[in-house]
Amino acid sequence: MAKKSTKKKAKKKTTRKKSTSKRPEKLETRLINNMIELQKVHTDLAEKFDKLSENISHLLALFETSARSFAKQTNIQMNDKDREFLDKIDKLLDQNKTIAKGLTLMEEKMREKVYGPTTQPQRAPPTQNPGYQRSTSPKSGLPEF
Repeated sequence: MAKKSTKKKAKKKTTRKKSTSKRPEKLETRLINNMIELQKVHTDLAEKFDKLSENISHLLALFETSARSFAKQTNIQMNDKDREFLDKIDKLLDQNKTIAKGLTLMEEKMREKVYGPTTQPQRAPPTQNPGYQRSTSPKSGLPEF
């Protein structure tokens, strides 16, 4: 009788191995599918950040050209309201530059997370108006407002 019980245990062990071998395959395929979908979402997000930063750059260029055209018009006398308006435009330009830099940094960080670290050539710092000084934050290097 002892022989029969060992045969039954051996059969049970083989059936358990068959059922567990299917489970990791399903889990692996689900994980792979989830990773693929996550990469698609990250790629879409990176593309949207690219478009957003490009649109902000265009907006910034538009504000810069409008500010230059205001400055070139000498036949209009500037009063206090005009100067106040130009100061607001200058502040807005600085804020837009800060936003564009922040979005670019965020986009680069997202790319590093999705695709891993890449080596990119160092960008030259933007030229600033020599007569215009602003303070920067020591932590991020971005202007404070």
